[in-house]
Amino acid sequence: MGYDIERFVGYVNEGLLCSICHDVLEDPLQAPCEHAFCTACIHAWLVHCSSCPEDRQMVDVSLLRPLYRYMKNDLNRLQLHCKNREYGCVMICSLESIDKHERECAYSQVPCSNDGCTVRIERCNLDSHLAVCEYRSHECPNGCGSIILSAEDTQHNCVAELRTEIELLRSEMICRVEEAKREMESRLDSQRRHMVQKESILVNEIEELKNQMSRIMSDVHSLMTAERQHRQELEQADLEKQEL
Repeated sequence: MGYDIERFVGYVNEGLLCSICHDVLEDPLQAPCEHAFCTACIHAWLVHCSSCPEDRQMVDVSLLRPLYRYMKNDLNRLQLHCKNREYGCVMICSLESIDKHERECAYSQVPCSNDGCTVRIERCNLDSHLAVCEYRSHECPNGCGSIILSAEDTQHNCVAELRTEIELLRSEMICRVEEAKREMESRLDSQRRHMVQKESILVNEIEELKNQMSRIMSDVHSLMTAERQHRQELEQADLEKQEL
């Protein structure tokens, strides 16, 4: 949508009006047939139609171009009232600078920054509103440290607040202890499983060493038996030699 023509001071050339909304062009684009439109207007139009709304010539988004420079200059020189005129702003700016002014305008409607407050007020009156807003917060004057809303001043009870705070801290501490306990139990279970696995591996290694020792002892016994037999054969050979 374009700028409301009622906001402008003096005469506005019809060539600077959007062919769809008939307000003063905002962020303008031009078709090959030289009819001009607000960007938002022509994009919405082309979703349902493929022709110019003025002369019905075929129009595609790819054919849209920026406004001619001389038309753009004429558009930017137009003078108009700030949109916050109804709230007290008397500023009249060129169209080229109106957006910058309205972003900083002291009469712009801004929301209250206090949580829960739905009031929207002129920027220039915001500080005055914040000073009396029923949703403004401050620290308890009695020293309990609680942050309270002005509307709750008469209902605030330091003892009750401190008890609530202590209960919250106790609950948080219990949760943390339980969490630490579960973590330690998980670690112990993991270490226990690891030790059982190591024990099983060691037992298997011991059994293998026993088997190897048994085989070695059997080999030694066989060697000793063979040695005795060889010695006997040598002694028998000596006796036979002596007899000869």
